[in-house]
Amino acid sequence: MQYLLLIYRNEQKLINMNPTDRQKVSEEYGAYTQSIIQSGHFKAGDGLQPTTTATTVRVREGKTLTTDGPFAETREQLGGYYLVEAKDLDTAISLAARIPEAREGSIEVRPVMIYK
Repeated sequence: MQYLLLIYRNEQKLINMNPTDRQKVSEEYGAYTQSIIQSGHFKAGDGLQPTTTATTVRVREGKTLTTDGPFAETREQLGGYYLVEAKDLDTAISLAARIPEAREGSIEVRPVMIYK
């Protein structure tokens, strides 16, 4: 089964991080990504640009409306994702718990609906 691991973090903390700490985080993510590639769980994954680059789209009464930025102000923002293959939810949770940001942010684990 496929699961989407959504990584939520305080993006301001990342923006304000010194270069040495940012490099350490980058290396941790690289090691994590390599480990799930080697284990066969990895399907896809990427980080996202800051919320300041986001555009929210809504269609109301046939008109497309756009708003700069994310839909809601929150303490944590969606910063990236991994799409993984896991035999069950417990395995997906185990993979999510190893994501570096799980120590300070949160990881949402969501089963993917596969349409056939």
